[in-house]
Amino acid sequence: MPLISAPALNSRFTQLVLAAACSVVLLWLLATSYDVPQRFHVPGVPSWRQSGTAKPPKTTPTHSTPAGDHPIDRLIASAQKDFDALLTRETHTLEDAARAYRRRRGRRPPPGFDKWYAFAQNHSALIVEDFFDQVYDDINPFWGVPAKQIREQANTYIHRVSVRSGNVTQRTDIPQRDWMDLWQDMIATVIAEGGWLPDVDVPINEMDESRMVVPWEEIDGYMATERKERKEVSVEQLKTEYHSLSDLDIHPPADFDPGFNGIGPYWPQVVVGCPPESQAREAYIDTQFETPPPLPTGFPDHSYEGYVQNWTLAKSPCDNGHLQGLHGTFVEPISIANTKKFFPLFGGSKLPMNNEILLPAAMYWTKDPFYSGGDSHGTSWSSKEDKLVWRGSASGGRNKAENWIRFQRHRFVSMVNSTSVALAESGLTPPNFVLPSSDSYPLASAGAVAPWLADWSDAAVVHLLCFPNDYNLPTCPYTDPYFHVAKALPMSAQYSAKYLPDIDGNSFSGRYLAFLGSTSLPIKATIYNEWHDSRLVPWIHFVPMDNTFADVYGIMEYFLGNDRVGLEGHDEVAERIASAGKKWKERVLRREDMLVYVYRVLLEFARVCDEGRGSMGWAG
Repeated sequence: MPLISAPALNSRFTQLVLAAACSVVLLWLLATSYDVPQRFHVPGVPSWRQSGTAKPPKTTPTHSTPAGDHPIDRLIASAQKDFDALLTRETHTLEDAARAYRRRRGRRPPPGFDKWYAFAQNHSALIVEDFFDQVYDDINPFWGVPAKQIREQANTYIHRVSVRSGNVTQRTDIPQRDWMDLWQDMIATVIAEGGWLPDVDVPINEMDESRMVVPWEEIDGYMATERKERKEVSVEQLKTEYHSLSDLDIHPPADFDPGFNGIGPYWPQVVVGCPPESQAREAYIDTQFETPPPLPTGFPDHSYEGYVQNWTLAKSPCDNGHLQGLHGTFVEPISIANTKKFFPLFGGSKLPMNNEILLPAAMYWTKDPFYSGGDSHGTSWSSKEDKLVWRGSASGGRNKAENWIRFQRHRFVSMVNSTSVALAESGLTPPNFVLPSSDSYPLASAGAVAPWLADWSDAAVVHLLCFPNDYNLPTCPYTDPYFHVAKALPMSAQYSAKYLPDIDGNSFSGRYLAFLGSTSLPIKATIYNEWHDSRLVPWIHFVPMDNTFADVYGIMEYFLGNDRVGLEGHDEVAERIASAGKKWKERVLRREDMLVYVYRVLLEFARVCDEGRGSMGWAG
């Protein structure tokens, strides 16, 4: 919630509070000798972003669409064409599904594909081959690695779920790890609900953070091998059965050392996974995070008139080198256990340049109302408040006095807080964000963002997670002048608001699917990939937001409007996207759909671990 409400800003008491706050901020700014963010030079970042005096070249949506009243109208129209085209690729028979597989993958489906298809049909799954693109992005490099090496590394990893003759077991280092239990249950449920799985070992990353970044050049070599060996095997040569892994249990292989390294910072380690010509590989390595973040006052990079048009590009650290100074993952993660070695490892999320194999995240499988909101998904749109609500801890990494101004959750809360914006509009340079320039988003030209925010914004942290914090206090000295700690707000209570932003924490946000399933509108910013990404269409099922959050004011002024500057809102468009996202989530992101995805990825992984993989396939 705003630290100071709009009416209170006019009171004598608030004027005194505001004056005191201004003094504190001014003294702090003088003490740290901050430059104005617009003048902060970051090598490798375009000059327009550094100066704030110009906009990047305008681009156009993918499709040619009639001009609307607003860039978002055109983005929605373009996205609708993409979604309509996606729906035309649904398959309705086993033969059609196999044909779509061969056309998209260049080889025969794995053995057991017919059983997988029957399982998917029995669970009323919508079958579109595109939905499984992430499986092949993750698995294909392993075709360049010897099968024996893959299965032995998978077998020796300390945290693993194993399938043997239809029985599912787990191994880990302590008596109980909740996420491991959930992943074991997820895999076991595939079999319990009529699926069939070959013998397979599933090594799992038990950490929140991604752990593997193999140099791009090495992965490119594996992919070249995969493309060279990709072929459709004739029926006469086809092998249709998986081998047993019982020999690994009788004669365990020698332990494999993953080579995890806990030494930071993370950005130099992670950019090796980017293409050599990428912006991230060429960008200056920033290690000084005491200075204001490199933020635009104009439109974000790669945007269409200020708004996200290419979701994959907007999320990519490889294509947005400035993200090294805007996200806690790169500033100072809570923990680092990174390796450049390529071996099989499954996880719930990853950066685009990480090399884990994705499964549905364990927290999506849990029924804990903390993540799901329980049975409540919100009331009807018309009965909701015209508000944006966000609650969460100031997670994202280890925030300290010398780096907190670079953390994404701190920045978002500051940007939508009427008090912090009022201070910025009064002339004080905010420590961790910038206001848009007068020639970017319409509202900014009026110079009255703060009172408008007070009408609808309710964003606050519930714990600042400061470091060090020996007593686990929710506050800390270096952020006390800037943040008010609010009480936690259950998910079910958050559903009373129409707009629900979703911001990365230590990795991906585990509330996203719950937000999609609610009757509210998710506004999503992230740098992480998840299993379901190819199933969702931005501007149709959710609203994408740039990781700078520069577009948050433009997004909200489009939906809410603003009488102060004569802007009409688009409430009916927000309702339509919220409703479409909820219906689509209930169609393709159910627990049943997670099982269908897990079934497919384990068939593919078991094949790539098999000595006869080059000749293996479904004989239909």
